[in-house]
Formats: sequence, structure tokens, C-alpha cells
Amino acid sequence: MDIFSVFTLCGGLAFFLYGMNMLSSGLEKMAGGKLESLLKKTTSNPLMGLLLGVIITVAIQSSSAVTVMLVGLVNSGIMQLGQTIAVIMGSNIGTTLTAWLLSLSGIESDNVWINLLKPESFAPLLAFIGILFIMISKTDKKKSIGAIFIGFAILMYGMEMMKNAVAPLAEVPEFESILTMFENPILGVLVGAIFTGVIQSSAASVGVLQALSLNGSITFSMAIPIIMGQNIGTCVTALLSSIGVNRNARRVSVIHISFNLIGTAFFLTVYCILNSFVEFGFSNLPITPFYIAIVHSIFNVATVLLLFPFNKQLEKLAYLIIKENALGTPADEVYSFVDDRLLPTPSVAISECNSKCKKMAKLARDTIFSSIELIDNYTEKTAELVFENEDLLDLYEDKLGTYLVKLSGKEVSDIDSRRVSLQLHTIGDFERIGDHAVNIMDVAKEMHEKKLHFSDHAKKETEILISALSEILDITTNAYVSHDINLAKQVEPLEEVIDNLIIDIKSNHIQRLKEGKCTIELGFILSDLLTNCERVSDHCSNVAVTLIETDQYSMDAHEYLNVVKRTGNKDFESKYEMYNEKYSLKTVE
Repeated sequence: MDIFSVFTLCGGLAFFLYGMNMLSSGLEKMAGGKLESLLKKTTSNPLMGLLLGVIITVAIQSSSAVTVMLVGLVNSGIMQLGQTIAVIMGSNIGTTLTAWLLSLSGIESDNVWINLLKPESFAPLLAFIGILFIMISKTDKKKSIGAIFIGFAILMYGMEMMKNAVAPLAEVPEFESILTMFENPILGVLVGAIFTGVIQSSAASVGVLQALSLNGSITFSMAIPIIMGQNIGTCVTALLSSIGVNRNARRVSVIHISFNLIGTAFFLTVYCILNSFVEFGFSNLPITPFYIAIVHSIFNVATVLLLFPFNKQLEKLAYLIIKENALGTPADEVYSFVDDRLLPTPSVAISECNSKCKKMAKLARDTIFSSIELIDNYTEKTAELVFENEDLLDLYEDKLGTYLVKLSGKEVSDIDSRRVSLQLHTIGDFERIGDHAVNIMDVAKEMHEKKLHFSDHAKKETEILISALSEILDITTNAYVSHDINLAKQVEPLEEVIDNLIIDIKSNHIQRLKEGKCTIELGFILSDLLTNCERVSDHCSNVAVTLIETDQYSMDAHEYLNVVKRTGNKDFESKYEMYNEKYSLKTVE
């Protein structure tokens, strides 16, 4: 084998891996946030978990990526260890699809129509269609379809390059002597595991084996152990991803490795024993890409059938290998806020950030409600809760902001890109609402310590304002959590009413000062309370406007506000009148 053939083989492998990566990326963009929602449906039902493992692996064409994703989800505390076992099993079945697609390259026939089924025959056409989709299409979905087509075409081109590079090997005596070493099944398993571990892709490893088989030099007895070893080698990615995670996340990798080791040990032993007694007639026959796909599928499905009833035992084995500490509680069981291991599957990472943002929105609302309670009933316990929640909101903003910046550099679908934009624009508002909750708490604390009370008129006016503020917080939070655009459109009219309420309350206070019915000290306290209520209302407006604008593919908040406030928007005006009547100060007079 000359140096040119070696270069061609390496180049073919490079094209194959790049095409696989492009295909996987395109499929994941098409799946979008559905991957995350599918994983969250994984309950204690193992059959559902198995099915989801198959579906997700087919969707992103990588069992390693699925396992890494599971490590990240467990490390973030989103999934329990037991929920991942069936998903891992399903991913082993799902990864066999690639081998079946590549097996089509081994089709040999004089029939023109049958030859058209060979990927190298239709791959160029797919590449051309894919380029057209990317260049002409305006929607992200069609561009992702284009990427899938091009990825598949590049993958098949790499397969063809590898096939052509290894074709001369059949006539090289040295190569034949090397192949005889693979008659040893243990060596075959090791070679399959090491090679797959190095390139970190069982699909690519199987593809190389299928390319080698096209020259007729690989027999069944050589291929079977290698295929088994490839399943072990694919665990390397998950093993590397488990570095620096908590114990439960490391156990995910242990389960993945144990599953494939047990399956390989059992079926390789059975195969060798039976072959020594029965001597299978096919053992020394050349294997084709089609039969490699069959062996790959049979082994993976059989391993699942063997170990599926022993889910609980696999979990116990993981706990036996990765033990708890001496006290029986995991001392290092610290969950990552949102794990970096989810970044290779951005749609899942974005969905998890979205879940955290929703929790942040609810926490900000509840913190304001707690601070408002303190005005009439100040307690140190509630004040401490406000402080703790504000610190937690700061942590949310810091962690989410850093993570979302990392995500913003990833190639994601248009929908996911808008979700990231929405999250980046709103987490600051939620954090600031927490700051204003602390300010309101300070107002309540000052009134409590100085034993101050608003006049009856001032108290009734602030109660009306607080009712309006409570409603705008509820509307904003519910709109954000449910992504309800119609609900979000109710925020701005109410925000306008709150602004006018604050102006009127300030004017009434000045009048009371003139009449000697209020003190300057209470005036300062009232002013602080009104200012913070106004700022909270403004942040609610920011969140609602951002929600509306990202839904409409625009981020120009000023333009939106001008449209609804300055152009006689009937919907805005009707809602404004409704809230203006509902929260009128006339009832105080």
C-alpha cells in the first residue's frame, strides 16, 4: 500500500467524520427543542425510555452524544440515574441506522434501477439539492434539510474514498498476514474498541469496517468480535465527559460501559463456544457491508433483550462501583446549574435555560409579593426570605447570562436563536425586580422600626397601586411562562395606568402636605415606595415587549411602543380604559 493510498484513506475518513457531524448537526436543528421535551417524558416506564433512546439517537445520529447529554442532564439534577438506563439501551439500537445506510454501498447488480439505490449514485444529486436549499431557502428549517443532504453526500463520498483506498490491499501479502491476527476474537474486540475510542464514533468505525469488507478480505469470524469491540469503544466519549461531574453523573458512564462490556462478554463467549462445537459454516466466508449491518443490529438488539429485565441490577452495579461516602450521603453531590456537557446539543441546553428562566420569573414575582406583605406585617423571617431570594436571582442572572453567551455562538435553528435572545434580554429585568423587592423591604423595615403609618387616604391609594402592581406581575409572569403573546399585550396598558396612578398619588400627597395632613418623613418613604413600584412595572413592560418583539422577529421595543401608544391602537385603548376604571383613585375620595 503506497503513501498515496494512505493519504486517500485518511482523507476519506476525514470526509466521513465531517459528513457525519454535518448530518448530525442538521438533524438536531430540525429536532429543535423536541429533544429536550422527549427526554423529559422519560419516566419510570423503561419501555418508554427505550423507545425515546432509539428516537433521539436516530434524530442526532450519535449514541455517544446521547450518553454525554444524559451525563449533563443528571449532573444538572434534571434527570434521575434510573431514568437514563433504558435510554442508553435504546441509543445502542438507534445507532445501527447508519450501518444500514452505508450497507447500500455494497449493492452489486446489473439492473440500472437497483444500482440507483447505491448512495454513491444518488449522493451527488442530494448534494446539489442540499446546496440549492441552503442558497435559496429563507427558512431555517429548509436550510437544515439542505445541511442534512450535504452531510449525507459528504459522508458517502468519504466512504467511497476509503473503499477505493483499501481496494489494492487485497493483493498485498503483508495486509493478509495482519488480518489473520484478527482471527483471535480477543484481539478483534480490542482493535474495534481502541479504533472506535480514538475516533469517538462507532458509526464511523463501522463505516471503515464496511469499506474494508468491500474487497472481500474481512470474514465473519474477524468482523463479529470487531463489531462487539466497537460498541465498547463508543463508551470513551461518555467516559471523558464524566470527568469533573458528581457521582450520579459518573454512574451514567459506568452503566453505559457495563452494558456494552456485559453484552460483549456474554455473546462473544456464546459465539466462540458454539463455533468450537458446531463450527458455523459462515465463519470463514467474506462478510459484506450488508451483513455487517445485520450483525451490528443483531448484537445490539440481543444485548438489549438480555439486559433490559435487569435495569435495577445495572443501577445497583453503578452504585457498587461508584460508592457513596462513609456517611451514606454523596458529599460531592453538587449539581451543575446548567451543564456545559449539554452545549454540543444546543436545543436541549436552550430548553433547560428556558426552564431556569421561567423559575426565575416566578421567583422574582414571589419575592415582590413577599416584600409587599412586609409593609403591613413586618417580620424578620419574611425579610430574610426576600434577601435570600434576591441573592438567588443574582445567581440565576450570573449563571444564565454566562451560559447563554456560550450558546449564542452555536449554530442553532431560528426558533432556538430567538429563545436565546429572549432569555438574554429578560434575565436582567427579573434580577432587577429582585433588587426592587429589597428596596420595598427597606421601606417596610423603616416604617416598622419608626412605627410610622400612612394616613387613611395614602394607605387606600397605595393599596390600589399594589393591587395593580400585583396584577401586572401575574400577567407578565404567566405570559412569559406560557409564552402567551396575547396575554403579554395586556401588560403595556396596565403599565400606563400604573404610571398615571403614581403621578396622581404623588400629587395627592403634595396636597396633603400643604394641608398639614402628612409629614415630610412619611413623604420620603412614600416616594421610595412609589419609585420602586414604578420601576417594577417598567421591568414588567420590558419583559412583555421583548416577548412580543422576539415573536415578531424584531427587537425594536421603541417601535412597538410607538405603534401601540401613538397610533390609536384600539386594543390598547380598550384595555387601558378597562384597567383605568378598575384601579381608579376616585373610590378613595
